[in-house]
Amino acid sequence: MTTFLISDFKARCLAIIEKVHSDGESVLVTRRGKPLVRVLPAFERPAASRKLGALSGEAFAKGDIVHTCFGHDWESTK
Repeated sequence: MTTFLISDFKARCLAIIEKVHSDGESVLVTRRGKPLVRVLPAFERPAASRKLGALSGEAFAKGDIVHTCFGHDWESTK
C-alpha cells in the first residue's frame, strides 16, 4: 500500500485515483503522519485468465468417449 501526504494527494488526486483503479492497490492518505483515509478500488480485479493448455496432461480418457454403451443403464432409469 502506497502512502501519500494529504498535500501530495490533493495535487495529484486524479492520477492517484486512476492508478488505484488500474492497479487495484489501495492508497493511504495521511496528515502529519496520522492516517486519514484509505482509497480502495471499487471492485475486485478479476483473476487472470487461464492460459490455453494449462491443464494439459492432467486428465486422461479411458475407453471410447464417443460411442458409449449405456443401453442397459438407460432401461434401468425408466
